[in-house]
Amino acid sequence: MVKVYSIDSVTPVVHPTAYVHPTAVLIGDVIVGPRCYVGPLACLRGDFGRLVLQEGANVQDTCVMHGFPGTDTVIEIDGHIGHGAVLHGCHIGRNAMVGMNAVVMDGAQIGESSIVAAAAFVKAGMIVPPSSLVVGAPARVMRTLREDELAWKITGTKQYHELTERSLRSMREVEALTEVEPDRVRVDAAMTDSHKHKQ
Repeated sequence: MVKVYSIDSVTPVVHPTAYVHPTAVLIGDVIVGPRCYVGPLACLRGDFGRLVLQEGANVQDTCVMHGFPGTDTVIEIDGHIGHGAVLHGCHIGRNAMVGMNAVVMDGAQIGESSIVAAAAFVKAGMIVPPSSLVVGAPARVMRTLREDELAWKITGTKQYHELTERSLRSMREVEALTEVEPDRVRVDAAMTDSHKHKQ
């Protein structure tokens, strides 16, 4: 059961087509839209500002979202937030990606289809133009993204769309086995079979 908490009579909203892992924590003014994925141990604290995940966004394991009172922290459609990233009072544009362990601070705006590199620190108020590669601590715009880099990002986000469906369909809490089965199926093979059955 997902850990969902109301505060001051404001309750999180999770669309029925979204998947939120049972170990994630949602507090207060959190809105999780259609086809979103929220990973294990993610913490979305809407106890001050509002947190919004638009359709197809993913927030991966151990990510944190929070904001100051009166602010909105928003991930637009197909936004992709990598493992361990922290978003605080910022705006992530459509189809943008924030890499693993990156931090995006208050009032920062990440433009559509941009990529913030892993471990980058985006300072408060920074405006990142669309289709930019952002690196470093403090972060700076390095250059415009290449088509192959954008295609790589889109592929990764599609995998999380599929993971949302797989998780809703088949993820269950179980007891661990005590030994490896002789004909053990690989997850990648199971993914392929699942995709075939959908067609």
